[in-house]
Amino acid sequence: MTNSLVLNAQHIQRHYEDGNRRVEVLRDVNLDVAKGEMVAIVGASGSGKSTLLHVLGLLDRPSAGTLEIAGQQTDSLNEKQRSLIRNQSLGFVYQFHHLLPEFTALDNVAMPLIVRRLSRKAARAEAEKIIEQVGLAQRAHHYPGQLSGGERQRIALARALVTRPACVLADEPTGNLDRETAQGMFSLLQKMNRDFGIAFVIVTHDPALAALAHRQLTMDQGILNGC
Repeated sequence: MTNSLVLNAQHIQRHYEDGNRRVEVLRDVNLDVAKGEMVAIVGASGSGKSTLLHVLGLLDRPSAGTLEIAGQQTDSLNEKQRSLIRNQSLGFVYQFHHLLPEFTALDNVAMPLIVRRLSRKAARAEAEKIIEQVGLAQRAHHYPGQLSGGERQRIALARALVTRPACVLADEPTGNLDRETAQGMFSLLQKMNRDFGIAFVIVTHDPALAALAHRQLTMDQGILNGC
């Protein structure tokens, strides 16, 4: 894997056994993502997009194929080692924000750094910087229940960025937002991609979001195609 690649997936397959039937979800998927690149993956529901994101995020193991993240081969790693790579090299944004309701926005964003055993003070200082970057400095001490849907997604994005990952994996990041709020989120994703030089792989049904990416790919019945 060259130094410019943050993610390299080769011949990825994923299947499930359903009784006597084998269900093919991913079929010989190949994907390279370069540092600072924004890649959008579009496709119908059930085409395998989310399954691919789970494999790329080390949340699921492929049935066959190889995966390197930030230059590290992941195929033979145990769960502890895979978890370490997730924390060090990957960020995640989902359709639902998954913020912890009992913590403020600031502490939600600081959490991945605390998991890294950074001091609470240092983690909060880094979190404050990222929250300011996403335009929510004045909301840092509010709880998720006190934030709007768009604000919660911005905080979720800040949490994904706070570790300065090599790549952020985003699964329908605007799926629960109205059009105007979604457009603001689109612009923010572009800005963070540009300002931080972090790669993004975005799964979306939204052609407007996909059009913002440097590269658009389509998933059709488990097969990934360029477009």
